[in-house]
Parts: sequence; C-alpha cells; structure tokens
Amino acid sequence: MTGTTPPGRVLRSGRTLARLLLIWAAVTGALIALDGWLTGFALRSWWQPPVAALLLGVLVTVVWPLVLRIALPVALFTFGLGSFLLLGAGVLAVFTAIPGVEVHSFRTSVVVAVAMAGVAGVISSVLAVNEDEVFFRRVRRRGRRAADTGDCPPGVLFLQIDGLGHAVARRAVRDGSMPTLAGWLRAGTHELRSWHTDWSSQTGAGVVGILHGSNDDVLGFRWYEKDRDRVVAVSHPQDAAEVERRHSDGRGLLAGDGAGRGNLFTGDAPHVSLTMSSLPVVARGSRRERPHHDRIGAGYYAYFANPVNALRTLGVSLVDVHRELVAAARQRRADVRPRVNRGGIYPLARPGTTVIARDVVVNALLEDMMAGRPVVYADFLGYDEVAHHSGIERFDTLEVLRSIDQQIGRLWRAAQLAPRRYHLVCLSDHGQTQGQTFADRFGETVEQLVGRLCGGPVAPTRRRWLGLRTAPAQDSRRPAEAWQVTSALAEGGGVIARRLRDRVARAEPAEPAGPADDQGAVSRVAPGVVVTVSGHMAHVSFTELAGRVPLETIERRWPHLLPALVDHDGVGFLLVHSTEFGPVVLGRDGLHRLRTGVVIGTDPLAAYGEHAAALVARASGFAHCPDVVINSRYDPETDEASPFEPHVGSHGGLGGPQQHGFLVHPRSFADPGEVVGAEHLHRVLRGWLRDLGHPDPTPGRPATDDAVLTAPTRPAPSPAR
Repeated sequence: MTGTTPPGRVLRSGRTLARLLLIWAAVTGALIALDGWLTGFALRSWWQPPVAALLLGVLVTVVWPLVLRIALPVALFTFGLGSFLLLGAGVLAVFTAIPGVEVHSFRTSVVVAVAMAGVAGVISSVLAVNEDEVFFRRVRRRGRRAADTGDCPPGVLFLQIDGLGHAVARRAVRDGSMPTLAGWLRAGTHELRSWHTDWSSQTGAGVVGILHGSNDDVLGFRWYEKDRDRVVAVSHPQDAAEVERRHSDGRGLLAGDGAGRGNLFTGDAPHVSLTMSSLPVVARGSRRERPHHDRIGAGYYAYFANPVNALRTLGVSLVDVHRELVAAARQRRADVRPRVNRGGIYPLARPGTTVIARDVVVNALLEDMMAGRPVVYADFLGYDEVAHHSGIERFDTLEVLRSIDQQIGRLWRAAQLAPRRYHLVCLSDHGQTQGQTFADRFGETVEQLVGRLCGGPVAPTRRRWLGLRTAPAQDSRRPAEAWQVTSALAEGGGVIARRLRDRVARAEPAEPAGPADDQGAVSRVAPGVVVTVSGHMAHVSFTELAGRVPLETIERRWPHLLPALVDHDGVGFLLVHSTEFGPVVLGRDGLHRLRTGVVIGTDPLAAYGEHAAALVARASGFAHCPDVVINSRYDPETDEASPFEPHVGSHGGLGGPQQHGFLVHPRSFADPGEVVGAEHLHRVLRGWLRDLGHPDPTPGRPATDDAVLTAPTRPAPSPAR
C-alpha cells in the first residue's frame, strides 16, 4: 500500500524469550492444577511439573511439526480435531518418560494437550502478541536472503471477497463494517470503483476470466453440453479441471512463481492450495501439468502444525455455528422476508467457509508474502455463502464481512515484515441480488415449470441441496392460491405471448417429442428436455435435436413453452435463436433482435443496463449455448429478483447488484476506466503488474524474479508497505 503504515506491535529483542518463559510458567501451573483436578493423573515431586512443561514445549515446537508432515491426512480430514489425538499420544509418551508421573488413560493425555494449547493461546492474547508475529520473525530471515538478490518489483496480493457487490461494499465502508478498507479510502491511498460482470455473473465465469484471460463458452455455474450429454459444474473437480484445460495457455495471471489460494482455477500458478481444478481426485491427465507445485495439503499442514491454531479454529467454528442458529431463529421470530430454510446440515457446514477455509487461506497468504512470491490471488467465500442463506445486508452477513476485513487488516500488517514490498488489491467476482425464491413465490421450480409446459410429469421433483434431498420450497400462502397465481400468469395476454401463439396457430404441427432416455447421463424434466440452473439463469436444452434448436422448431414442437415463459411474472427475458433473424431476446411486451439491433415494442433488456445487449449477444455465440436461456425478472423499483435456486441473495444472470462487482486498488495504479467483463478485468490486472515491472509470461518460459532483474523495466508506482 502507498502511504505510511502504523508500526503496530511487532516482536522486539527480548520479548520472545520473555514470552517463552511466561508460557513455560503458565503450563507448569496448569499441570499442577490438572494434577489436583484430573483423576488418574498425578505428579508426585516438585520438579516434575516444570520438567514436564519444558519437554511438552519441545514436543510442540520441534517434534510435533515433523510428526504432522507424516500424519497430515489426520489433520486434513478432521479439520484439526485429529491432531489433538496425535498430540495426546505424544503427551502420553512424554509423561511415560518422566519417572514418577502417573497417567492412567489416553483420554487424560488428550485433555492435557488441549489445555496446553489453550494456555498458549491465552498467554499470547494477554501479551497482545499475535501468533503471526512469532511466525514472521522466524521466517523473515529466510525472506531476507531472497530480498538480497536484487531490487525486485513490488508484489501484489489480489484478495477476492466472493459475491460482494459494489453498492454493498460502499455502504459497508460507510457504516463501519469494513474498517480496514475504509481506512485506506479515507487516507486517500486507494480508490473504490465498480466493474460490470458478464451475463453469467458467477464465480465460474468470473474467476476463469480474471485468472486465465478467457471465459469463452462458460455459460454458468453449471450448464448442459449436448454433444456429451453431460452437465458441467465448475464446483466439480473434474469439470473445473476440464474448464481450465480449455482456457489456460500457460500464461495465466499467476504464471511464473505466483500462488493461488482457495480458488476454482489455478491461474497457472505453481503454488496452489484449496483449488478445485488441481485437487488430487482429478485424473492426472485432466490437470494441466506445472513445472513444480506444492505438496497436496500444504496449506492445511502449515496451519494445523500449530495446535493453538487448531484449538482456535475449533472454538471459533463452534461460535459460528451458534451465531448461525441464533440468526436463523431471529429471522423466524421476526418473520423476515425473504428467507429460506437454514436447517439441516447447513449450520455445521457454514464454518467450513466462514472460519476454516478462511483461516487456512490467510495462513497460506502469510507464507506467500514471507517467501516473497510476486503475485498471489485468494478467494474469501464466507460472505457469499452466508448472503445466500441470510441476505446480502442482514446483520449476521455483515458480521462475516467484518471478519474478512479483519483478516485483510492482518495481511496489511504482514506486508511490513515481508522481504519484498507489496500492494493489496481487493475485488469481487460478482455481486448479489436479493429476492424471494422463484419456487416460494410461484409454487413450483423453474424445472417443474418447463417440464410441465413441455409435457413432462406434473408431480413435484425432488432436488439436492448441500447433499440432501429436499422437497421444492413452498410459498407461505395456501397451495390453492399458488396454483391459481401460476395458472393466471401462464394465461397472461402479453404482446409477445399473443404473437407467439399466433405463429404457433399458423405453423404446421410437428411430430411429438420422443420418450425420455432413462439411461441418459442427465435427468430430463420432460421427454428430451434438460434444464440446468445457475442462480438467476436457467438453461433449456432439447436433447433429441442436434445443434442449436431454432425458435421456429421450438414453437412447433413445444407450442406452449415460449408463450407461457415470456408471460410469466418470474421471467425477465428469454434468449432464443431464430433461423430468420439470428439471436432474439423475447420479453413480455417486446423483442430485441441482437444481430440488427431492431427492437419491437418495449426492449426486454432495458432494465438490465446499457451493456446487456452486447453481453447476451456474446453468450449466444458460445459453442454450447442452450436452446433457450431464461433470465429472471428484475424489478428496479424494489431492487429484487426471484432466483431459480433456494437462496435469499443470489447471482448468475443480469439484474441489479449481481452484475456490479467492486474493485479497490492503490490510487497510484493506472486508471482502468470502465471495466466490462472478467476478460477485460484480467487485462487491467495484467497491465498493473506490467507497470510494476513484472514481465509477461511466455509459454515454456515462466516469469521469475531473475528474469525481472535482467529485463528493462518501466518506472513503477509507489509501492505498498
């Protein structure tokens, strides 16, 4: 960051020794207290507690990290809980080696291990000494050697707050929910601006575009590929690896010696952790090979090697579960609308993103800075996850946002001790638009609606959320009212619906669609019809017809589909392809021919911004563009839209805050102007790196700091400290 940096409390000479002596004394006292409290644990002589405390300190500091390198899966798959079982075994071995100490059970040794971690954490808090500072001092010596090789250009940390829209970020800065970013902006060192997402305003399209410079043919968080009869979901490791393979040319934003933490894609970084496309479950041939890469689970090892971290994470996770239960109960008691069911396993799953992944990512970022890596990109998912279930600006959502801002503040402090200078850039991949779910509002999911209109079964289908089978969400009104509202909307008399019905009446009848393929890889909502959903966008594909099915064929074979959809109060517009006119956007009261720009009636894209036509036209040219694309209706008066998934805050299409991400960057960086699309944002970030003196990577020759030192560079902006 530019500007002066408050010194903070960093370890000084002598404080480390004083801290170790105090912890030794505290652990000694704790062992004496446990001797009187625990049955089956006895220290018979005065010298045994201090000796045991000293040996346990050596165990935790020296032996334990080495043991965990071998037993990493225990910590990896138990989120640190298993590490205390292993540590308990070590404590039992230490007590056994001290003559006269009595330990009658393994459970007692585990209690002692937990107590040791708790004492160390309390002492650190009392002394106001952050554990990170101890880590900084230990690894800074290693970083200094790298810094002595030459005058490297400043490094950059790109910190993504997933799902945080520009308008919400502005209000959070104003109202005190993001004090770190507010401090930057008030000091004049940084600027806050908005950038416009692609039509698919979700993490898959956003991150692959930002990191790899291309998001061509990425249609949503999930989409159907007719040629493979397969639904692609970027949250699936195999699919994420395939998407990266299609878009990576080896010159991603993090190519060279960069690092990626908690992302969907690697950005061609050699150092990655918690990255979907590089998970070990992905077949080796499906992943892009990198010259070198971190050991699987390295991020978890670095974090859980310290038992204090494991204990802290466990405690904070339990607190977060309690916060979720309290927040959900408050919403029910106050009858807050819109809201969704927040029961099941969600309260237990929420800390995975709000606490555990966040802490592991931050610890990995600290290591990256101490190692002097030139560029790092990390994704904080907590806000996006809670906003889906609670709302984009509900009190518990803003608490999660505040916790992320606190972590950014820690990273900002860490920049003081890094071996190279660092800039911090914060951004989001998209925003979120709030509204009552489509199923709650209209009594059926969009899949059920399309299936019914295409001759499929009327009985409700069951869908999976968080791995559980759940029935479709029900509206608070009686079911009778729900079906009456839906029937009234389906029979609406909009201008475009009447024209479509007239065309159907004049068209020659087509042969009925064939039966559904029960053996197909993808379930059908009606014979030969597949629907996939990504937030505010739904894709309809007709599997028995090859290629892009034109409007003229759809209205003959499924005559009720398009008229009912354009007249539905939950549908904003449809994208179809006409043999005569090319891509056409249909709305209730008008249509927009994208090839010629001709608008008949009211432009259905008018409420979605000046870039809507270009963004929709681009998606229409994608190789796997569905036969019909549905975008939910956005109401500018209420700033709401009804998502097709059971979320309060949602995204994935056009309409409202979801299409406006935020970007906070140093004021010394070049003004990017208006940014439209993730590919454009990639070029902006790449340009900033170039201006700082980072070379553009070339295939087969990754950029390194050695190359930087021998290459001519342009003057760089003032670096962050």
